Amino acid sequence: MPNVVIDIAELRKVDSNEVKELEKFLKEKLQADIDVADREMTVKPAKKGEAPRKDYVRVMLKKYLHKAELREDFRVIAGKEDTLMIKRRKITGEAE
Repeated sequence: MPNVVIDIAELRKVDSNEVKELEKFLKEKLQADIDVADREMTVKPAKKGEAPRKDYVRVMLKKYLHKAELREDFRVIAGKEDTLMIKRRKITGEAE
């Protein structure tokens, strides 16, 4: 199973502490190795095991956003092959 890459650039812009909390949450739930770079997070298989599937990682990201009360501001979308993105929601209807 290939590694799953998560684009966290927009989440990092808002709060870099959320990235640390997300890493901790994913390590606990997925029991996989997590590498964090500047703009992305990579989910790799643990030493003895398989990498979690992309759809399962997506569900865990959604659970984290709900737990951290970020569901109103962010969403999880699929990117290129084996890539997920945490994107800021576009707010419609607000006057500038």
